[in-house]
Amino acid sequence: MRVLVIGAGLSGLAAACHLLGDGHEVTVLEREDQVGGRAGVLLQDGYTFDTGPVVMTMPDLLARTVAAAGSNLADLLTLERLDPGYRTVHSDGTELRVRADMADLRAEIAAVCGPSQAAGFDAFLGWLETLHETEFAPFIDTNYNSLLDLLAQPRAAARLLRLGAFGTLDGAVRRFFTDPRLHKVFSFQALYAGVSPRQARALLAVIAYMDTVRGVWFPRGGMHAIPRALAEAVTRAGGMIALEQSVTGLERDAGGAVRGVRLADGSALSADAVVCTLDLPVAYERLLRDLTPPRTATRGAYSPSCVVWHVGVRGALRPEVAHHNIHFGADWNGAFTALIRDRRLMPDPSRLVTIPSLSDATLAPAQGHSLYVLEPVPHLDADLDWRDEGPRMRDRLLGFLDTSGYPSDIVTEHLVTPLDWAASGLARGTPFALAHTFRQSGPLRPSNVDRRVPGLVFAGSGTQPGVGIPMVLVSGRLAAQRVAEYAVRRTSRAVPV
Repeated sequence: MRVLVIGAGLSGLAAACHLLGDGHEVTVLEREDQVGGRAGVLLQDGYTFDTGPVVMTMPDLLARTVAAAGSNLADLLTLERLDPGYRTVHSDGTELRVRADMADLRAEIAAVCGPSQAAGFDAFLGWLETLHETEFAPFIDTNYNSLLDLLAQPRAAARLLRLGAFGTLDGAVRRFFTDPRLHKVFSFQALYAGVSPRQARALLAVIAYMDTVRGVWFPRGGMHAIPRALAEAVTRAGGMIALEQSVTGLERDAGGAVRGVRLADGSALSADAVVCTLDLPVAYERLLRDLTPPRTATRGAYSPSCVVWHVGVRGALRPEVAHHNIHFGADWNGAFTALIRDRRLMPDPSRLVTIPSLSDATLAPAQGHSLYVLEPVPHLDADLDWRDEGPRMRDRLLGFLDTSGYPSDIVTEHLVTPLDWAASGLARGTPFALAHTFRQSGPLRPSNVDRRVPGLVFAGSGTQPGVGIPMVLVSGRLAAQRVAEYAVRRTSRAVPV
């Protein structure tokens, strides 16, 4: 079949790899002048900034994706496991490094938090391993057609119940640790999913498994090297990538099935199936105006957004600084209450400072560094005017860099607020899509197909399985699987009985 993929982001390129592996003719249409989508790159005054995700985990999923298109990941990309994966800085001044080797991490916990907490880590590690083994293949790396599909894995579901996976994430972590610093280190990942650790299901500890056990990785050349590698796999396999091609509509037949797309220049391209990676509400708004979107996509709970400050600085780093640095505020629960329930700025914010030039010196000039400074903020439903709040946020972040020991001699900078995320096509101005509440996860998350439009398949963080590089890579594979199912149905209808 001829398949068009709308969007050359991670999910679209992953879908293209799997579609090519299945023998389809594939063209990827990208509105920008480079691949990557959200995982883009900004080159400014000699500094290189990754504009999208900066935490890479589960490289085996990336290897699986390019292998589907006949490529070897090592031929396309050089990955380094970061050690530590994170440097965590706590409000009492203590630091804990999430080391790459589990024995080293255990020793770090013992030294900072005490031997009893290290013993708890042993049990926690075993629980994480079992949780991932039970959860990933049956419930994440799979397509759902209905809630009844959960019954197809009764043993796995029962095992998750015994593991306490349907309790709260905060409660699960507290079963193993009494030190509040470790509660933060092993539950902050809930923020990726848009929920408080006190409200998140313990199922989301699978993200802590990805970060901690499987490790945090960094590609030479920066995170934008990942979509470049995927694009190379696509073209090597015979796929086409057309840049600066904006899709403005879908061509559909009398029965509603897709027959191609319309482009901004007025031309049309025919196709037997289309994979769409636009943020789900935006896809319905721009391409499916005649259809009512899934209720969750338009009226569901969305994750908080973030401000990202890209800063090119001059000056040396302190020796304790790591590639990823998380600075935790003291009022942990109050921060989530403000951010998610009250839609206010965190009164005592936690922040991420990523310094990719520490791992790859080519990303900044000599005696300089590229900094990515992130603070979670409410999405655009909040009563905040980012035209006014943006400059104030920038000044607060500058003060934070200065007091936290980072170079603050600024050469170049670029601030990204929720208004910018919205302008790039992200609903509610958040790059984290729908929150992973219990009612918006698994089969309850918007499906990657709409039965009213045969041949149209969705991929990306707004659909199943969800947010993050591993999940969107999986979403690409699941989209390709949907196209394969559709091809079978088309063939069966074409064969006379």
